[in-house]
Amino acid sequence: MKEGILDVLMYLFENYMMEDADHHPDQESLTRELSRVGFGETNITRAFDWLEHLADLCHLESEDLTGSADTAIRHFSPDECERLDISARGLLLSLVHGGVLTSVERELVIDRLLALDAMDLEMDHVKWVIMMIMGNRSENPSDYTWIEDYMFDDVQPIFH
Repeated sequence: MKEGILDVLMYLFENYMMEDADHHPDQESLTRELSRVGFGETNITRAFDWLEHLADLCHLESEDLTGSADTAIRHFSPDECERLDISARGLLLSLVHGGVLTSVERELVIDRLLALDAMDLEMDHVKWVIMMIMGNRSENPSDYTWIEDYMFDDVQPIFH
């Protein structure tokens, strides 16, 4: 059996959410397919809940998500520091500083990463969640393309 909610999300993202995916089955069909390829019912349900919550958050107005200015300094809570290593936190801060992510999108990424209930989040997990947020929120397709290149081609970010 395959492990983890993120594995389900990555499978869905790779097979159905990429720009070139032309087949969009309903949730019942997806559930059957996910079960058939080895994902457990609990992880499938939690992944759909995760995606539903992401969709709800992405449709809120920016003012509803945060009251802070883009110039505010972001301090991470002890729980966030425990779950997100220094590289992940640094990446998020540098993407905001570089204008790739807004402060609202950063908060969405943090929220969705913490919702994965995984204590050992790796940089690839962070990148996947960033891509999912960008795919749902970004109004600038070049930002999404940049993140996709960074994710798949290991392009290193350089900000000026």
